[in-house]
Amino acid sequence: MTDAVKGPASYFPSIEKKYGRPISEWKDLIRSSPLTKHMELVSWLKTEHGLGHGHANALVAHTLAEPSGQ
Repeated sequence: MTDAVKGPASYFPSIEKKYGRPISEWKDLIRSSPLTKHMELVSWLKTEHGLGHGHANALVAHTLAEPSGQ
């Protein structure tokens, strides 16, 4: 029996389907951005890439929570 994905990662299938990019590509964009603060990154994804708030927030939260060097 598999546990349902919870937290920010639960948004990943709908993000990939709606925006047509794999999660790894979104995370690479976030990591390569000169911005470092959570809400700055969320706003940037919304304005520059057209993501909705919830999707942008989930991507940023998940990416920033990764150990350094990921």
